[in-house]
Amino acid sequence: MKRIGVFTSGGDSPGMNACLRAVVRGALYYGVEVYGICRGYRGMIENDIHMMTSRDVSNIIQRGGTVLKTARSQRFMTKEGREKAYQNLKNLEIDGLIAIGGNGTLAGMQQFWEEHKMPFVGAPGTIDNDLNGTDYTIGFDTAINTALEAIDKIRDTADSLERGFFIEVMGRHCGDIALLTGIGGGAEIVMLPEIVDSLDEIVESIKEMLANKKTSLIVVVAEGDELGNAEELGKKVREQIPKFKFRVTNLGHIQRGGSPTAADRVLASQLGLGAVEGLLSGKTNVMVGQLKRKLTYTSIEDCLKPRAIDNDLVRMLRILST
Repeated sequence: MKRIGVFTSGGDSPGMNACLRAVVRGALYYGVEVYGICRGYRGMIENDIHMMTSRDVSNIIQRGGTVLKTARSQRFMTKEGREKAYQNLKNLEIDGLIAIGGNGTLAGMQQFWEEHKMPFVGAPGTIDNDLNGTDYTIGFDTAINTALEAIDKIRDTADSLERGFFIEVMGRHCGDIALLTGIGGGAEIVMLPEIVDSLDEIVESIKEMLANKKTSLIVVVAEGDELGNAEELGKKVREQIPKFKFRVTNLGHIQRGGSPTAADRVLASQLGLGAVEGLLSGKTNVMVGQLKRKLTYTSIEDCLKPRAIDNDLVRMLRILST
């Protein structure tokens, strides 16, 4: 390969810039030209593509977001849109792609590969930690630390005013952010999409805590929980426990932004370089990841399968939150 393209797509995550930096500098080290594709698949279709140098990625490792920008593209979901993107890449004589993003990004590239056989390696850039083939995705560590800092501050208010808080965190259909922030923040209850709870069980648990002289409590709710979001749960619990005051906080997009942690910077750098080396060695239709501290390459099909929750952590949470 003499030329590769790199892009970030879908929701932004802290560490995307660190990964991009590693891709650019890693490729240049091996004598390969790098083209940055702005705004993901949209830029691929609109030919918003430019050559990148080592200096283009200077001083970005500490920055959140993505300097290549990101967008969602309805046109890429059509065969005509993908054909236009492919022709733009071929006109620039780009031989392969590195896609930094989450499950939507990787699913799009898998379809692109099936239709046009454009070699690619994916790098898991998402705070949700919902991909198989890696212990942690790029941005996850920063997101849980951001959420944990917020929960610590809310805990002070909950304790001072003797209230309960329902705190919603991101993660789509994966409960990893909720699980780890719940453990780290000492939450009394954590609602996970992977665990089926009933409203009656939640209400009874809270009543029991209050009967045992608990004066404040934190309930962490994953956004994909089957009982609803934090606002809906808070309303239902208030109706059944009217004498205790509850408040709701949705942490929202603050979990996506901010300077990446050291762990995310190192992981992103390892996976960025690993993506380049994998692509140059002939790997394609795979995602680079890290399992038990070892670099791995997993088929996109396997990466997109539902990820199981860590039952050992769930067990520990239940023991320690009683």
